[in-house]
Amino acid sequence: MIVVFHANFKGDCGNRKRVLDNSDVHMIYVLLDGVGDLPHPDLDGKTPLEAANTPILDKLAKNGSIGEVISVGKGIAPESDIAVFNMLGYKFHHSDYAGRGVIEAIGVGIDFKNGDLALRGNFSTLDDEGRIIDRRAGRQIEKEDALGIAKEIESKIKFSQPNSTVVVAPTIGHRVTVRIRSDGINLSSEITNTDPAYARVDGMGVAKAVGDFLRIEKCLPLEETNSSKITADLVNEFTTQSLQIMKKSKVNQKREKLKQKKLSCILLRDAGNKYPDVIPINKKHSMKFSCIVDMPVELGISEVLKMQAFEAGGLTDYEEKAKVAAKAMETQNAIYVHLKGPDEFGHDGDAIGKMKNIEEIDQRFFKTLLENIDTAKVAIVISADHSTPCINKGHSDDPVPVLVSADFITKDGTTRMTEEQAKKGSIGLLQGADVVTTALSLIKSQR
Repeated sequence: MIVVFHANFKGDCGNRKRVLDNSDVHMIYVLLDGVGDLPHPDLDGKTPLEAANTPILDKLAKNGSIGEVISVGKGIAPESDIAVFNMLGYKFHHSDYAGRGVIEAIGVGIDFKNGDLALRGNFSTLDDEGRIIDRRAGRQIEKEDALGIAKEIESKIKFSQPNSTVVVAPTIGHRVTVRIRSDGINLSSEITNTDPAYARVDGMGVAKAVGDFLRIEKCLPLEETNSSKITADLVNEFTTQSLQIMKKSKVNQKREKLKQKKLSCILLRDAGNKYPDVIPINKKHSMKFSCIVDMPVELGISEVLKMQAFEAGGLTDYEEKAKVAAKAMETQNAIYVHLKGPDEFGHDGDAIGKMKNIEEIDQRFFKTLLENIDTAKVAIVISADHSTPCINKGHSDDPVPVLVSADFITKDGTTRMTEEQAKKGSIGLLQGADVVTTALSLIKSQR
């Protein structure tokens, strides 16, 4: 009899235990966008996660271990792009980050090259005094309106800098991506935002605590360089001219008759001028890591990280997303699923709506997922990219829960995936960039 010992076995002949590597793992990694929250008076002092009726999430919590995550850093209320990168294991030193504008430009397929300027934008509504009365212009914007006004801006903008052009690309709802190119000039990312709700710290966008009376801010150069000054001038020209174009637009005349919020301006933030240089995710984690994503920023991240993206219906096709994720386990080691819902209710300050959305995801996504996988073989990891407290109507640096659930995971006695129980879980407090490696280590050690 010939006995062959596999390289991944350790110990003597009487006690062989295989040491798993990442290619042996099967993991479905779900990020519930902005699901973290703070106690809210509309929910009797509970958070939406605590108030929600979530029998499936409760079942998963009882079948695993829980902890907390600070996705980017204490004191940093992150935007989704940098938060997702961290939650996938990428820790940038801020100044080397390409910026959300670039990530979204890549995600929507805009022609972008180093030296171009890319920015994330919001269609927003102003009152007659120039005050911002809705940063998202009602949030639900007909594609025809968004495309029509974008084309008007592209065709009518006349920059003072020769051979300068702009691309205005509406994406989903109020969201828009803007790319400015000036032939022969490398435009600079070292400029401030015109969106008053976000600050730019090195390369990273950070939500600001703001009041109710906001105005468009002037774009300022952050460096005493010719490139930075020219770039700020181009952005200010874009803002000034687009305000007049949008004011006269037939699109807004139509929207006014229909009593819809006008598309008065485009608030710009998160400038970037270079293509990101990162290690592909499969190489970083030594596994087949894929995704199910919908939004331009997550699509851009998947493209940058060379991560296969599976088609799985629209934003709220939760059953389809669950079935595609389960099916992917036949060919992939891990699949990251980004579910957008809770974040929007947080931004709208709608705690009851957020609670109901969590209940809907519990029944439609997680119930369907459990019906289509074997939890003796596949681990489910659940967390969030950041917290979006309804009382703040914006992102915060509050920790979010993280759950690792499978039949083979040691149970730590937690019964629900909530902010309060996460403080008591055995996983402890993690940094976002450590979540994937911590989950993989936990899964491998307990198989």
